[in-house]
Amino acid sequence: MISRSVPRQQLRLATNSYGSLHYSTTPLLLTPLLHHYTKEYQSVIRIPIPAVLLVLFFSAILLRGEQKFSHPVHLKRGDLECNDCHGSVSDSKVSGDDNFPQVETCVQCHDGTRAVALDPAEFRWKPVERTFRFDHQFHLRLGNLAPLLASAIDSGRYLGRVGGIRKHLATENQCEACHRGLAERDDHGMPQMSDCLVCHSEIDNPFSCETCHLEGIQLRPENHTMEFFDGHASKEFEYDKTTCLPCHGTNFSCRGCH
Repeated sequence: MISRSVPRQQLRLATNSYGSLHYSTTPLLLTPLLHHYTKEYQSVIRIPIPAVLLVLFFSAILLRGEQKFSHPVHLKRGDLECNDCHGSVSDSKVSGDDNFPQVETCVQCHDGTRAVALDPAEFRWKPVERTFRFDHQFHLRLGNLAPLLASAIDSGRYLGRVGGIRKHLATENQCEACHRGLAERDDHGMPQMSDCLVCHSEIDNPFSCETCHLEGIQLRPENHTMEFFDGHASKEFEYDKTTCLPCHGTNFSCRGCH
């Protein structure tokens, strides 16, 4: 919002010796647009109020939409547990259940005092379509699966790329066994198929796929193009066979697909 002290016909934006904006009413979205001019003239520039209002109007449209959420920001508080926000998970038996926090949960902190206030009327999460079957309630009753996953990796029984997941498995939080690294990135930390295969190890492609995957789901990887089909059996064809293991297992043969 523009301060009342700003003249009606123009907005004066002072710049320092480096050309960066420091006027308190300057929206962050304007900075890239003005940087070119401030860097060249290193002085006070004048922008017509209508132009500023137009940018603010379209900025508001762009910023409205699904809620942006950061796990690292929330977890660094140190006093939040997974169930504080995802309490419905313990009773969830279907992968399509909505286990995102409800607005009533979020406003307990986001009340304008403890944290920035949220408008319940605009609060919404983007629906997530699941392509597999999963029962949170059943798996949570099994306890912490992190040691089991770590053992599979250490013994070489883990089917697929390990990447950097091993470092996250020294945890006593059973949620973190599958939803790893949430304190470091702004996504949901979904487990990979190789995690499931540590226990669900009977692979008979393509007959066993629908044991976990929903019918009608496109499971063929994008890199399985006609070129791949024509040349993957050739000795000259180079590809990472580790990526084949989650779908085909360790004992697959040509007859599995042909």
